[in-house]
Amino acid sequence: MRMTKDLMRVDTIIAPVAVGTTGTGQVGRVVDRRKTVGGVVTNYRGVNLIAGYGAITSTAAIFTAVVKEGDATGAMTSVADADMIGTEADLGLGAAVRTDFTGDKVYKRISYKGTKRYVSVNISSTATAGAIVGCVAEFTDPDQAPTP
Repeated sequence: MRMTKDLMRVDTIIAPVAVGTTGTGQVGRVVDRRKTVGGVVTNYRGVNLIAGYGAITSTAAIFTAVVKEGDATGAMTSVADADMIGTEADLGLGAAVRTDFTGDKVYKRISYKGTKRYVSVNISSTATAGAIVGCVAEFTDPDQAPTP
């Protein structure tokens, strides 16, 4: 039987950090869906994007996620909705009463199913707040995997 850990890998897009200045937010690191280990190239067909949000005190704060893709790291463009399972709104947070584990201190997830090699996420907020945000990419469905 294959072990789950052999079928996926995780990479940091935004290390946990305060969201920063209003409107600017955090620009995510570009991650590569291709991984080479010991001369073996593995392409991951699926990518789960998982954003984490810490304590948020402002009920009016809106956190917006923008998912980007590209065949080259310097040519990233916004991902079409058809290339995602879920929407960018599902990865962000709307204005709401903040309840622990509902409106703050939560993780949100969508999946990228496009064909571009590189993926990234930017997260910005309408409020300058000390809320901690972070984002990781969970790569799944490799074209090379150990046999059972």
